[in-house]
Amino acid sequence: MDNLDILEKNLKIKFQNRQLLKEALIHRSYLNEAKEKGLSSNERLEFLGDAVLSFVISEWLFKQFPNYPEGNLTNLRSNLVKTESLAKIAKKFNLGKFLFLSKGEKEEGGENNPVLLANAFEAVLGAIFLDRGVEVAKNFIRKHFKNLLKTLVSKGEFKDFKSLLQEKIQAETKITPFYRVIKETGPDHAKTFTVGVYLGEKLLAQGVGKSKQAAEEEAAEKAFKKIRNHKVKGFSFPRGTE
Repeated sequence: MDNLDILEKNLKIKFQNRQLLKEALIHRSYLNEAKEKGLSSNERLEFLGDAVLSFVISEWLFKQFPNYPEGNLTNLRSNLVKTESLAKIAKKFNLGKFLFLSKGEKEEGGENNPVLLANAFEAVLGAIFLDRGVEVAKNFIRKHFKNLLKTLVSKGEFKDFKSLLQEKIQAETKITPFYRVIKETGPDHAKTFTVGVYLGEKLLAQGVGKSKQAAEEEAAEKAFKKIRNHKVKGFSFPRGTE
């Protein structure tokens, strides 16, 4: 049994064109060292998978929560498709073990890199969509995002963390936090942003995402949870603001 057989078993999907699945696993760093000619990286499939995921999740939430306003639906979707969420689901399939990476990328821990895992997962979704069609892709996404959605709704964690963070900090300091791009990586059509949220010159937390907005939201979530758990020095929020 080769690696693609094992991954198909993990995914519980049999591909008609296994070349699509292989392409979904090829990081662009691998192309410089590959002996096999004619290979393509997974970036095009990632682009497609990102669009498929957004469409399927949006339609699902729209039908599942008919009484939710647009803001709640948007925040739920953002939490479901953020890098951290996609990487967690990718790890369920041990996706990192199947990636084609350069030697350097492997040595830097690429198999466990949340951004690489999230990107590869989206590429796999793109491959599923092309190979098996929209209904199989829909069923696959709903099946593997169902528990995460249930958790988000039950805990109320789909709220806008940027707003929550701002309210919490302003209640204590009367100062508004701000966001700054720390780093941009990747090609123009598939950039990854690292953004920091600051209070004055103090860096509270960093977030990573495929857009500045997504990275800001992740940074805000991390900062909010740090402050809520009293893990940021200099903050002691009044009773009732926890």
